[in-house]
Amino acid sequence: MRKKARATEVFVRLKRAYPDAHCELDHETPLQLLMATILSAQCTDKRVNMVTPSLFKRFPTAQALADARQEELEEMIKSTGFFRNKAKSLIGLGKALVERHGGAVPDSMETLVRLPGVGRKTANVILGNAFSKNEGVVVDTHVGRLSLRLGLTRETDPVKVERELMPLVPREDWTMLAHVLVFHGRRICYARTPKCEVCVLSEICPSSTV
Repeated sequence: MRKKARATEVFVRLKRAYPDAHCELDHETPLQLLMATILSAQCTDKRVNMVTPSLFKRFPTAQALADARQEELEEMIKSTGFFRNKAKSLIGLGKALVERHGGAVPDSMETLVRLPGVGRKTANVILGNAFSKNEGVVVDTHVGRLSLRLGLTRETDPVKVERELMPLVPREDWTMLAHVLVFHGRRICYARTPKCEVCVLSEICPSSTV
């Protein structure tokens, strides 16, 4: 099966299997999603979701975040790992949003990636989920791993993986493609022992053990 045809079939099957696939970081506003996404680096969404309710209540605006004390913020997010760097990024983020954008989260790739702690992957998360803009494909560990297993890429660098995935599905599906791959990676296609025997992709997956 040619790569594009396989990608189309993968997307169709996974969307059917996970019709409710969505970003699993709890949030209500673009700022909350941005804060949660920064915390999710090298950390599970489940752990982040345990930390963010009190964080969002204590720092509800970019100004509040800009005025945060490093020590207090570190203590609140300690369980997410790399808490010193994350706290520094969050405070820098608050200051940058206040100084450059009137406290609002911008809705373009160009402006987002200039913010402290924000790279292309994080920007894609915000654009796709907070603003319904498909500027690219979010390539996290699950998306990268499954793309390799499914033969959609041979690359391991997230930027190169994204570049290969984008032409394989229509632009309007880029955000959802990442969601269904993440859902599948967390529920069936585990890193060490994938459940190929119950996988909806087993007969079209070049890595299937069935």
